Amino acid sequence: FLSPLVLQLRKPIVEKLRRDRINSSIEQLKLLLEEEFQRHQPNSKLEKADILEMTVSYLKYSQNFASTSTSLQQDYSEGYSWCLKEALQFLSLHSANTETQMKLLCHFQRPKVTAKDSNSPAPSSAAHQMSAKQAALKPTSRLWRPW
Repeated sequence: FLSPLVLQLRKPIVEKLRRDRINSSIEQLKLLLEEEFQRHQPNSKLEKADILEMTVSYLKYSQNFASTSTSLQQDYSEGYSWCLKEALQFLSLHSANTETQMKLLCHFQRPKVTAKDSNSPAPSSAAHQMSAKQAALKPTSRLWRPW
């Protein structure tokens, strides 16, 4: 059990350690977001409150951007699936060269990755792609459909 005197002496030390941790974390935030701070306030000395406020606004912006990016990827995936479905329906209704149909199906099964967006979602899972390729390569009278 600690005596009141020990507790009284220990309190300022604990408080100093707490303030040091806070100041260290604020300094780390300042270093991590230095470019962002320079963009908004190029030649000013930032106070701790400024650093915290700008960090909060930067994190909010980053969250909004991430959710928009996820939404765009989902839209891309849904659009690709819809286009593939329409193309397969068209091919099944119109008699086309079987070799052409197979080439087209193989083309659709390859995931598209652009230079600006290397994280584009693949149109479907790997297992689905393998079964689709196998079905496309079999010479059959009926056209393979994913549904």
